[in-house]
Amino acid sequence: MDEIDKKILEIIQSDYPLTSRPYKEVGDRLGISEKEVFERVVRMQKEGIIRRIGASFHSRKLGWTSTLCAAAVPKEKLKEFIKVVNQYPGVTHNYLRKHKKYNIWFTFIGPSWESIEKDLKEITKKTGIEILNLPAERIFKIKVEFPMNS
Repeated sequence: MDEIDKKILEIIQSDYPLTSRPYKEVGDRLGISEKEVFERVVRMQKEGIIRRIGASFHSRKLGWTSTLCAAAVPKEKLKEFIKVVNQYPGVTHNYLRKHKKYNIWFTFIGPSWESIEKDLKEITKKTGIEILNLPAERIFKIKVEFPMNS
């Protein structure tokens, strides 16, 4: 990554322009073309530097609810389980973790507890894997920014 890539990352992680042409605005701020910004973002996505571009919402303020889920997935079923879970738009994070029993953890949001429970049952039915549902009793929102200064 060069300095321009780092500046792009600083802008898009915390100050993503909410305009019809966000990459043009980023380019204007940095003195480069919209096309160059777009090409750099695409390259950083392909290289795995950028995992996802999307908004983060406070689900409760929108009237939605969320839960943390865990599953004990045998190694031979990992790919299929992850594929099924990731098909649900309510899944915001899904990751492999070292734990004595549960190796897959994911967060799930939905318009109601009933809709989340329905989807989790559906995932279990499709995969044969029971899901541990851990609804939050208290919400902690952590704003994470990664400074790109050298």
